[in-house]
Amino acid sequence: MKRTFCIFLFALMPVTATAGMNIFACEPEWAALATEIGGSHVSSFSATTALQDPHYIQARPSLIAKVRRADLVICSGAQLEIGWLPALLQKANNRKVLPGSSGYMEASSYVLRLDATGDVDRAQGDIHPEGNPHIQTNPHNIAAVARALGERMKSLDPENAATYEAGLADFLARWQDAIAVWEAKAETLRGAKAITHHKSWVYLERWLGIEEIANLEAVPGLPPTAPHLSRLTKQFEHGGADFIIRSPYQDARPSEWLSKRVGITAIVLPLTLGGTEEAQDLFSLFDDIVDRLLKARRHE
Repeated sequence: MKRTFCIFLFALMPVTATAGMNIFACEPEWAALATEIGGSHVSSFSATTALQDPHYIQARPSLIAKVRRADLVICSGAQLEIGWLPALLQKANNRKVLPGSSGYMEASSYVLRLDATGDVDRAQGDIHPEGNPHIQTNPHNIAAVARALGERMKSLDPENAATYEAGLADFLARWQDAIAVWEAKAETLRGAKAITHHKSWVYLERWLGIEEIANLEAVPGLPPTAPHLSRLTKQFEHGGADFIIRSPYQDARPSEWLSKRVGITAIVLPLTLGGTEEAQDLFSLFDDIVDRLLKARRHE
């Protein structure tokens, strides 16, 4: 019995020695990226889904428990999660993952943030003074964050550093190949004009050469108003845009209402993994975004 027990303990030792990291991500794309790099050596969890507005969620007890056990917290940052993340971090009381520690990362700090402004008034609506936080809609940004995340994972879990390095290299090789395919397919989108529900797509637009010419929201973060939609109807009654874009968690009625009146195709684009049935990982996310834009452009 004693020998059997010792053998059992010995069998557990390698598992304990190579157990990787608990990673808490604020958004699905960063949880998926951590898994791409770390594979079975990481356990990643996303606090939000593609059907939730990441600006507004509750600091639920289940999320607090996840943060309390986390070795690394990674979020988009640029104040995207300012309404709930500070409370979550405070209640979890995990010093390893507080801002300023090695266990805390803001993905947007590793790319060039667009639309940064120091002149902010809450009357202007949902404005981010540090820049637009929706960096995940440009795959080159994903690559930049992957490099930083891989290095952070290696420093936090040096025992598995070789695994993370190999995982990062494999992901980046496949990712660069995929970017070349997406960019070749999307070449005809260059110069297209878009009306968007919210300014969620500035990085996608910069990447693909799409021009954003109007927003359904008169004030960022507030629902579209009837007077503003009426103004847009007059502005686009003779066309002038190629598509009206919204994300899955946004109300479909304003874009569909405008689409019926001006004849511009309204489409849903997945802002992150799970936003559509097709967008189930980082690669299929961009496959689906490009395919939906191309389909809409053909039907204009």
